[in-house]
Amino acid sequence: MKDFSTEISYKTSRSSGAGGQNVNKVETAVTAIWNVMESQFFSFDEKLRISEKLKNRINSEGLLQMTSSESRTQLQNKKIVTEKMLELVEKSLFIPNKRVATKPSKVQIQKRIDNKKKLSEKKENRKFRF
Repeated sequence: MKDFSTEISYKTSRSSGAGGQNVNKVETAVTAIWNVMESQFFSFDEKLRISEKLKNRINSEGLLQMTSSESRTQLQNKKIVTEKMLELVEKSLFIPNKRVATKPSKVQIQKRIDNKKKLSEKKENRKFRF
């Protein structure tokens, strides 16, 4: 996992919700901003992959923004939003293995057909005939 936290810039704002006067006077919400294409930590291909996977979170200027107002302290929110961003970018870089299509073996096919025949006979024997 690459630690690109030195490239992240932070902006603070007032949190919303419960908290009394603390919410009204202290800027505890933290917004992390990272420019994907200007990063020095990733190759061009990795930047393209990140941009493609996170296109709904990246704005028109190419900035990835995340906000945290979970905690009552600015420092804790900064830590939370940084961890979330690092984790999100790490997940976007993951390339899943290609699935190889397989056929069931002849023995498996035969077992399935035999099983169906047995079940059919069992149900047929339950019927009352005149």
